[in-house]
Amino acid sequence: AAMWRALAAAAPARALLRTPPARRAASLAVSPAAGPADERVETRVAGLSPGQPVTLRAVAADERGCLFQSCAHYRADSRGELHLGTDASHGGDYIGVEPMGLFWSLAPAGMERPYQRLVPRNTSAPMKVEVLVHQGHSLPGSMPGPVMAKAEVQRLFTAPGVRRIRLKEGVVRGSLFLPPGDGPFPGVIDMYGDEGGLIEFRSSLLATHGFAALSLPYFDFEDLPRILKDLKLEYFEEAARFLQRHPKVKGPGVGVIGTGKGAELALSMITFLPEVVAAVSISGCSSNTVADLHYGETTLPGLRFDMEKVTVSESGVFDVFEALDDPMNPANSSSVIPIEKAEGHFLLVVGEDDRMWKSSLYAELAIRRLRQHGKENFELLSYPGAGHRIDPPSTPFCQVAMDRVLGVPVLGGGESKAHAHAQEHSWGKIQEFLHLHLG
Repeated sequence: AAMWRALAAAAPARALLRTPPARRAASLAVSPAAGPADERVETRVAGLSPGQPVTLRAVAADERGCLFQSCAHYRADSRGELHLGTDASHGGDYIGVEPMGLFWSLAPAGMERPYQRLVPRNTSAPMKVEVLVHQGHSLPGSMPGPVMAKAEVQRLFTAPGVRRIRLKEGVVRGSLFLPPGDGPFPGVIDMYGDEGGLIEFRSSLLATHGFAALSLPYFDFEDLPRILKDLKLEYFEEAARFLQRHPKVKGPGVGVIGTGKGAELALSMITFLPEVVAAVSISGCSSNTVADLHYGETTLPGLRFDMEKVTVSESGVFDVFEALDDPMNPANSSSVIPIEKAEGHFLLVVGEDDRMWKSSLYAELAIRRLRQHGKENFELLSYPGAGHRIDPPSTPFCQVAMDRVLGVPVLGGGESKAHAHAQEHSWGKIQEFLHLHLG
């Protein structure tokens, strides 16, 4: 009996010797699991076989349920590990070492309508991104291999303690974002382009970085005009005065940041309004465009787009690069914004591959005009390979986007990796500039 007990005790040990060692399960860690949308995350995979090929995918949905995804091909190192901060992608939506590549390369999934932007409409809710590790290398748009590990990341556009105040102040509409604490904080007005409406995500991120940021729509919102027609600078003056006088805002002046048409309005505001002492122009024009701009007795006529000069590709994408009236034509001199009158400081941000219009040239014209008047109150950030809409870091790159006014896909230009790097670099420089001139 003792012998049988000894044999029985030994059996499991012999069985263990015969069983091949269990494979470690793959694990994925993305940290922080919840953090500011403009900051990097660290993505690590462990538990793979040395040299094992895997596809990393990111999947997100916007507020309307439209699905966006991206993918990249990696190989595990000799320890069966991967770190997106140091390991290169060999294929998929980008190649090279790109810690945030899965985020900025998010694009509409195959079954969705193309040319949509992944931009948060509701800044109070985090954007949820699922990151997955799949066996093998699968091409973008094809069926990926089995899932080995996954993790969810929450990208926050509003930091804890940031307050959002909806604005109906005289004629002014919008949202004021205030950082936590007593302040006072440097005040910034934030505007986007001819898509209209209220776009808040840059303002909420600026508040996360300590600015009192007023997200300012100027048409197609509440009781504002439906279309971009005549604009009165008095509307923007009232917004600047409201912000300047707010008890939480540091004085004496405020700043303004704008993209596209919003950039050009930023240039007009710093030119005519003494309350505005710092202007960030992203992909702006040095002349007034599209809608006439009135201020008291002064009118800057808007340069027009000549639809005869628009070209359309075989895939139906509109290229409007050559369509805007030439600001250098003497016949258009009355549209030029007289920025030499500004007492404040300019930061001009342009992508050298902007195909929406010639923003590099317009920045040159602005600088030439300032220098002709003996002024050096400007900085230029010019990015090779970047397109039109240079947003906060990791905002998904969108080379072609549906134009809300025209209702057709329009080429914005740029190459995804260069554009992503421009977004990351310019965001830090924009904050430095605003802190320098607003305190």
